[in-house]
Amino acid sequence: MVSQKVVVKNESGLHARPAGVLVQEAKKCSSEVRIVVGDKTITVKNILKLMAAGIKCGTEIEVQCEGENEAADLEKIVGLIESGLGE
Repeated sequence: MVSQKVVVKNESGLHARPAGVLVQEAKKCSSEVRIVVGDKTITVKNILKLMAAGIKCGTEIEVQCEGENEAADLEKIVGLIESGLGE
């Protein structure tokens, strides 16, 4: 398993549109992608759980990837979050 901490930059946090972008990209990953925020661990491939976490702008999250292409998947997901998820 590999992991990296990243700060959410979207002004409105992970609401429906950026969460949808994140979920779609996570579904393309061969490894299991999770986000740890506080004491919660969320599977990124489930948009309802991701949105229910209420992740706001400025929140530090830990992205974890475990599986076949974990390093490449981690780089892709972290890069996507750092870029603002299309917003």
